Amino acid sequence: MASKFGDNTAKFLGRVTINPIPHLDIIGTVILPIVAILTGAPLIGWGKPVPVNPRNLRNPIRDELWISALGPLSNIVLALGFAAVGWAEILILQAFNTPVSGFTGTVAGAVYAVCHMGVMLNLALAVFNMIPVYPLDGGGVLRGLLPTRMLASYDNIARHGIFLLLALLMTGALKIVFIPVRILAGVLLPM
Repeated sequence: MASKFGDNTAKFLGRVTINPIPHLDIIGTVILPIVAILTGAPLIGWGKPVPVNPRNLRNPIRDELWISALGPLSNIVLALGFAAVGWAEILILQAFNTPVSGFTGTVAGAVYAVCHMGVMLNLALAVFNMIPVYPLDGGGVLRGLLPTRMLASYDNIARHGIFLLLALLMTGALKIVFIPVRILAGVLLPM
């Protein structure tokens, strides 16, 4: 999206790829998940952010809004794709008179479980990333929606966004954010 608006930074750095290796962050993608698995701590992680140079954008404030919104929108599209595959599987099983409730422990059950997890994970990522705090995409979307006169104040507050995220994580308040995720995932693809 940034390239469409005039910034080819990510392209020049080799970050416009589906290969996961250039997106790995040693701490957020490797160390923290391993520590969480070994200790039972909450699983958190991240990848390298895709670099965007706002000076290359034609309309930096508006363009940042769309660039930021694309990540969560792609997660929603992926969630809908996983739901579609899960429903297709249900329809195929029903066409062969196979009870849907009876495929636990089978290949069909594993495929359905992967689809359900894909729905849950992508909805969770979309909702989490739309929290209107930097460094999350929701911060970029909010910044793009604010009137120009409020941008300087917002930028001063946004510098401390990581501390707000840590507070949400440490207090357990993020659990409240994910309640709608569980409900919507159950509607899109019941487990």
